Amino acid sequence: MKDNLSCVTEIIFLGFSDFQAMQAPLFLLILIFYLIALIGNSLILILTSTDPTLHTPMYFFLRTLSILELGYTFTIIPKTLEHLLSERQTISFVGCGIQMHFFILFGITECCLLSVMAYDRYIAICKPLQYSCIMDPRECIQLAAISWAIGIFVAFGQSVSIFTLPFCGPNRISHFFCDILPVLRLATADTFKNEVAVAAVTVIFITVPFLLILLSYVLIMATILKMPAAENRRKAFSTCSSHLIVVSLFYGTTTFTYIRPKSIYSLNSDRILSLLYTVAIPAFNPIIYSLRNKEIKAAFVKAVGRRKGLLR
Repeated sequence: MKDNLSCVTEIIFLGFSDFQAMQAPLFLLILIFYLIALIGNSLILILTSTDPTLHTPMYFFLRTLSILELGYTFTIIPKTLEHLLSERQTISFVGCGIQMHFFILFGITECCLLSVMAYDRYIAICKPLQYSCIMDPRECIQLAAISWAIGIFVAFGQSVSIFTLPFCGPNRISHFFCDILPVLRLATADTFKNEVAVAAVTVIFITVPFLLILLSYVLIMATILKMPAAENRRKAFSTCSSHLIVVSLFYGTTTFTYIRPKSIYSLNSDRILSLLYTVAIPAFNPIIYSLRNKEIKAAFVKAVGRRKGLLR
């Protein structure tokens, strides 16, 4: 690591430098999405923690998801906003390693957590009589802990394997944050093993959780279609529709970013997709969950009512 630091001490982001006229509008747009993500996820975190009616497995996992989204956005967006206001867009070599570590940690943990949330909906809809026994508080904590442990393990392994490579050549990347592949291309050594490791992580911790989610929803839909009453089918589907939308947005962007063929790779599309899953989706998620969830809206109304009562 010392040798690395003696060669490359900072990373220069080219980011959106080729869109000089768009710097100010882009700053404003990202700032708005960041504030929405902060306020929305913080609000869900507070409501699901303070309202006793929301102390259920589904909202426990939603609270964990909000924590991940807050960490995810805080890892990338503040530095991106700073760079949009400055002429020199740099980050220290160590800072780049830290940013990548937490980016991987929160991203992989979210992949695992979304599959856990799909499993929770599967048990709730397909095995409702056993739900309280299977998804007890201890089981919920264990499933969330496993998701975090996988994220920490993968992030540590990837970060160490990449940042112990020699970096004594170019230090510019055509991105706005320290993503894995753009940084890996700067290494002045054979990176074949690292690329294989990245591909393995992509398959195991992005593709496999997605297939588990897909399987859960196939079983859920099969159960819903067998329900005799249309009202019961509507209620059952509404309990998992928000999660299904979030999964579609998250996996739609990340899958196309990290699994698409190199033949259709383009720098502009890569940056746009990265903006979507690092900036836009964390802002959309709390809106999706709150607007489509009567319990969240009821908890918010109660919280506002208590606040008004205290002020009088």
